Amino acid sequence: MIIDGKQISQSLKDAMKIDVDALAEQYGRRPCLMVIIVGDNPASRSYVRGKIKATEYCGFDGHLVELPEDVSEATLLAEIDKLNNDPLVDGILVQLPLPKHISEDKVIAAISAEKDVDGFHPENVARLWLNQHCILPCTPKGIIELLDQAGVEMAGKKAVVIGRSNIVGKPVAKLLLDRNATVTIAHSRTKDLAAVCREADILVAAVGRAEMVTAEYVKPGAAVIDVGINRTEEGKLVGDVDFASVEPIAGAITPVPGGVGPMTITMLMRNTIECFLNRVNNK
Repeated sequence: MIIDGKQISQSLKDAMKIDVDALAEQYGRRPCLMVIIVGDNPASRSYVRGKIKATEYCGFDGHLVELPEDVSEATLLAEIDKLNNDPLVDGILVQLPLPKHISEDKVIAAISAEKDVDGFHPENVARLWLNQHCILPCTPKGIIELLDQAGVEMAGKKAVVIGRSNIVGKPVAKLLLDRNATVTIAHSRTKDLAAVCREADILVAAVGRAEMVTAEYVKPGAAVIDVGINRTEEGKLVGDVDFASVEPIAGAITPVPGGVGPMTITMLMRNTIECFLNRVNNK
């Protein structure tokens, strides 16, 4: 079974579009997402275009703040502060990576936790691990949604996450744990990685190495979620999983492109609605 993230994402956005119209009717305004981009990184520009397109499709008020590559850290922090204090702004996203002269940690911490649609603020991260209500990071949230939509049972299953990043690996491990899976986080220092992965009923590859996960890593019938986005020397977009060798033995698998990627943006939209509702209901 190929888990079609593009199709699932589209149906969720269609539902959100209806919800947003109802929110506008009820509250007299639409959820507002502000996206800040610094410089002209082509990959960042592409991601930001996708995010703005999705906000428009879902009927949000979405605005792009473009700052030059050489903008000072103080100017960027002042822009964030202005948006934090704007009552009509519900979500703030600063596109990463940032130029080297700007501290990403400082910028993430400067965004109000209640407007942190990426789920990266230290307060939201702490709340995730303390089982408290929080804004969840988009990619891990999208992975759980894909597993749910594909009917993959998580409770009591063995899950292996390859990769221990703060953005995907660690939070998705926590979300799988919250769904009562037995979770192993594997990484570059894991001994006999293929053998560890072969025990998994659910395998999440988030390691950033093109087609590293081959058939020998996968237990027959396992659900395989490929988070990787890599370009080959020929310019082809591939994941961390060697799709051709793994697809015949997996019970369910996400393709690249068209798997986890579209869900990340869709969960960003969902987080924006959540931030909007938290704010209008807590006034």
